[in-house]
Amino acid sequence: MNELIVGIDLGTTNSAIGVVDSGFPMLLADKDGKRIIPSAVWYGADGAVEVGHKALRRRHLNGLSVITSVKRYMGRDLSEDDRAMLLQRSPEEISAEILRELKRIAESRMGQEIHKAVITVPAYFHDGQRLATKRAGELAGLEVVRILNEPTAAALAYGLDKLADSSRVAVYDFGGGTFDLSILEMHEGVFQVLATHGDTLLGGDDLDRAIADNIWRIAGIDAQSISRENQLRWLEEAERVKCVMSDREREIFSLPFYDGQSSFSYTLERNELEQWMQPLIARTIRCCRMALNDANAALSSINALVLVGGSSRIPAVRRAVEDCFGRAPDLSQHPDEAIALGATIHAGVLSGAMKKMVLLDVTPLSLGIETLGGLMNVIIPRNTTIPCKAGEMFTNAVTDQRAMLVRVLQGEREMARDNWELGSVEVAFEPAPKGHARIGVQFRLDENGILEVLARDVKTGQDRILEIKHAAVDVSDEAIEKMVGESVEHAFSDMAERVWTEARLKAEELIPAVDAALAIGVDLCNDEELAMIQLAQQQVKDALSSQQANVLKAAVQKLDQATEFLAARIVEKAMNDAITRQLEG
Repeated sequence: MNELIVGIDLGTTNSAIGVVDSGFPMLLADKDGKRIIPSAVWYGADGAVEVGHKALRRRHLNGLSVITSVKRYMGRDLSEDDRAMLLQRSPEEISAEILRELKRIAESRMGQEIHKAVITVPAYFHDGQRLATKRAGELAGLEVVRILNEPTAAALAYGLDKLADSSRVAVYDFGGGTFDLSILEMHEGVFQVLATHGDTLLGGDDLDRAIADNIWRIAGIDAQSISRENQLRWLEEAERVKCVMSDREREIFSLPFYDGQSSFSYTLERNELEQWMQPLIARTIRCCRMALNDANAALSSINALVLVGGSSRIPAVRRAVEDCFGRAPDLSQHPDEAIALGATIHAGVLSGAMKKMVLLDVTPLSLGIETLGGLMNVIIPRNTTIPCKAGEMFTNAVTDQRAMLVRVLQGEREMARDNWELGSVEVAFEPAPKGHARIGVQFRLDENGILEVLARDVKTGQDRILEIKHAAVDVSDEAIEKMVGESVEHAFSDMAERVWTEARLKAEELIPAVDAALAIGVDLCNDEELAMIQLAQQQVKDALSSQQANVLKAAVQKLDQATEFLAARIVEKAMNDAITRQLEG
């Protein structure tokens, strides 16, 4: 009998757990018959803890003791305000409480202990956020056998019984706290992610905040003057109104006694609500277009469009997606259950309870290191299928250099300063002439999208392995979309700076090398040849002060060509001198 592996959707707003039983994936319900539980945790003064629906019911008594949307804090540096909001507990600890509740539900329903799980995360979760999710599972007593991207899970649930071979599907996943758009393809039994784009700080929570901000504006209320507990009441009402207006043209936003002595009500029309949400919806559409571009996929090549996540229920969202893709979305999947179902299917494949399907995921951002001149040297390009491994050899830039600092970067810009640093490791080596030391750098991305960096001194074989800490890259995930967009916006200026930097480094290396060559070989060239070399060298010096990349690059190439004959004659003379010494000896 195969050991049970459960599939878990650890969501921002809601969570769910499932297993494959008798060959069929199914989500497990709690004692009240509910398959979806709120991702909410209540902490009592006496140490008591309640999770899910029970926790939410406590919110009306003391909203500050109920923690929701903890997923947005996973793998991040926390401010003092954040820590206070989380009641001085870590996001992993709080998430572990949700996972323990899901584990308890599964053990109760299946009548046996559960030890292993597949847990989903947004495709744009960086390495630290994935590690934090794994730690939360471990704290809950689970071995996390696989971290699976949420849109991949949703497409897996959709694709098992509906996708024909060589079909492509776009998965638009707009959840409570995150957004992802992935383009996936099924071909000869291999389910591959072609491209993904997203924003892990864009979800239903942000729509709620947009509604509340506009209501406060209408009411003439300064949000900063409202206590945190009362702000939660406004946001809760904003969420209610947003949900019911998916089926109604108007709804009354009502908050009695919001500051202990006043009440507020406002009749909200759907068109007004949609105007408030439009900027956020537009951000999701930009991600869709970027993913299509990265996948090199024409709209006509998309065979199906799948919407998942609670926010995808909103009519304005569905219209925007339909307009973008030029086709009606497939609504057959339950928006709150598709991800958990996909995780369950994958768990069943891993445990052997379901037929084998190969699942290939991709890394959403390029990974590389900083090289001389502040350049970004990409080791693993974005949208590379994982798991994967790649490496390059590097050398010392300075004579008698004793160590090399390997800075690991993530991002899409040409210059290191414009990307995010994940961490760094220093590799020591014996002093050597310039270009003689050899350091191998290898990146390995496992099936969970977690990065391991190995740096090796080739001469000694000594390895240094970089362990990426979650705090090492506190990326504002709202900035991930911005980074990719800026990489397109600044593509020409970035490339020009890269060309200039590479040409400058070459020029700064070539000028003293030419001086050295002339010092030992000036008698090997005639006056005309010497004048040609000196002119080419001066043109490089002049170009260095021009700040024009193409001018400098051309001047460097001209100097290279002008000194080729001199280099050849110096080598030939050295060989002849060596032969002469050997004969005389």
